[in-house]
Amino acid sequence: MSVNDSSNTSRTDWAALEAMTDEEIDYSDIPPLTDEFFEKAVLRVPAAQADNLIQLDPEVMAWFRSQGAEYRSLINSVLRRYMENISGRQSV
Repeated sequence: MSVNDSSNTSRTDWAALEAMTDEEIDYSDIPPLTDEFFEKAVLRVPAAQADNLIQLDPEVMAWFRSQGAEYRSLINSVLRRYMENISGRQSV
């Protein structure tokens, strides 16, 4: 894609598209997604998002999820408190 491509205005009638139901959308030109497709598929995460991914043990993740819908905020809070505690010890 060139620089000029990103400055073009879309000619899509977004209001009409939003008003359509799933049944009204013509998918006939899209090939079906087969098991073979998914076997070969590769997940690509943009670099900016990849920096924010961490791998937690399944038991740890299950425990945090069991704490409620805001488990991601809880994980962040626990890590922040740990970070602040360690930082406080190092400056003494």
